[in-house]
Amino acid sequence: MFDWFNKFRNASAERNSSAEPGPSLIPSGQRVYAVGDIHGRADLLQQLHQLILDDSAAFNGAKTVVYLGDYIDRGDWSREVIELLLTQPLPGFANIYLRGNHEQAMLDFIEHPVEAANWLGFGGRETLSSYGIILAHIPTQAELPELAQQLSRELPQTHKVFLDDSTGCWQCGGYYFVHAGIRPGVALDKQTAHDQMWIREDFLTSSKDHGAIVVHGHSIFEKPEILANRIGIDTGAYTSGVLTCVVLEGNEQRLLQTQ
Repeated sequence: MFDWFNKFRNASAERNSSAEPGPSLIPSGQRVYAVGDIHGRADLLQQLHQLILDDSAAFNGAKTVVYLGDYIDRGDWSREVIELLLTQPLPGFANIYLRGNHEQAMLDFIEHPVEAANWLGFGGRETLSSYGIILAHIPTQAELPELAQQLSRELPQTHKVFLDDSTGCWQCGGYYFVHAGIRPGVALDKQTAHDQMWIREDFLTSSKDHGAIVVHGHSIFEKPEILANRIGIDTGAYTSGVLTCVVLEGNEQRLLQTQ
């Protein structure tokens, strides 16, 4: 299982076997679980939560789970994903909820339906359906404000607060957690919300040292990308059935995945 990852880890160990150990990337006594893009797959989130619980059962330190955003759209159970996160948080864990571009697009649509109508074309229709709003046709521009108002009425207040309270980034030790990535060459504390949620090519192709290893989703990979400056864990769960979590403790990096 995960032969490709074991080969990567073993090769790294061989290269560093004679070197002095560096400082721990995650502070001692802590373990962090980072979950990739869920996209309306409440079924996979439940499976992954059980894997996390099983994996962490014997760990007595401080445990944190970081969700990298894109809880909604594309899959069929966006409402159920948010409800699951709100009502069944992992016991004994601190929870960090980052905002993805899809959450931002939904919030933009509620506030500015005409300007943000493109949300309907990249997953919004599925999210509307999960809240009981079925689109039988492509809405006209004149119909968009009423559609946004209908979504606002159907969206539970707890869900609205959850979306509003989601954050752009989180840092722990030598890791920086964000939805899409960061602008290379810009200090981590100077990053823009737009880049944190939307950046792709400039970040993915950069070999720069970002000042921390960036753990991100947003860009789909068949297998997680574990590089010296970033770890990408969006494995396209809504269509592949593979939802990925990277487990970080000290200098260790390993994976949990649904199958």
